[in-house]
Amino acid sequence: MSGGLAHFAGNRVTLEPMPTTDRDIRDVLVNYLSQSDVCYIEKVGGYIGGKGAPGSAMFNFGRNVGFLHGLIASMNTRCIEVTPQRWQRTLGAGTSKTHGTRWKGHLKGLAQQRQPSLHITLKTADAVLLMEHALIAEGVK
Repeated sequence: MSGGLAHFAGNRVTLEPMPTTDRDIRDVLVNYLSQSDVCYIEKVGGYIGGKGAPGSAMFNFGRNVGFLHGLIASMNTRCIEVTPQRWQRTLGAGTSKTHGTRWKGHLKGLAQQRQPSLHITLKTADAVLLMEHALIAEGVK
């Protein structure tokens, strides 16, 4: 829920930070998914930020991921989960080990290089890069 959304349709990219309420998330996703037949979502595991987290945080994290999957399924949209390692490999991003504490800044810079006309933020950078992976996987790029 701290990330963002990237939508590609008609050779146009739309970016926005993840809305904060369930209703706003639903409204944005219903709008985007009504224009798409496939959705790529990052496949997440049992860690937040690479670290174990308290049970309450994991409960909220799982609830939010499940909410997104439910919305996607309700729109009869094909959902493809992609691990961070896979989209990072596709884009030649390197690894967090190679960039250390500058990792998120590195990903933001890579997203800005790939989409120079967009205003990329730390919230939307991963979404842009996952979208770029999807475009390559779908043969658009």
